[in-house]
Amino acid sequence: MQGNLPPEAQEKLEQLQDLQDTAQQVAMQKNQAETQLSESENALDELDDIDEDATMFREVGELFVKTDYETAQSDLEDKVDSLEIRVETLNKQEERVRDQFEKLQSELQEMLGGGAGGPSGPTGPGGAGGAGGA
Repeated sequence: MQGNLPPEAQEKLEQLQDLQDTAQQVAMQKNQAETQLSESENALDELDDIDEDATMFREVGELFVKTDYETAQSDLEDKVDSLEIRVETLNKQEERVRDQFEKLQSELQEMLGGGAGGPSGPTGPGGAGGAGGA
């Protein structure tokens, strides 16, 4: 069907497909960021139940390195703040992509449906028209 479309419509269709790919990528990134945020918030909550004198370790690559309570808490708070900003940014990006997609989709529908009379057909919302004319 794409071969029968005017070049402008084909271009808009390709843009729609690109936007759909972008939307999927943004959704995946947002999902990952939300998961990390939830895990970090849970870790910060658990930290409240730990004695400040307890021996703590932080994962650095393949190693666990000893750390103190204040450093662990500060690092987690920074991570939570950063992830909250990331999720907020991804939400805005997702909304922009959705708006662009909807705008482009309606432009494409106008292009393709321009002379078709719309979903009601050329007779409009009355049915078959009138008294049997041409």
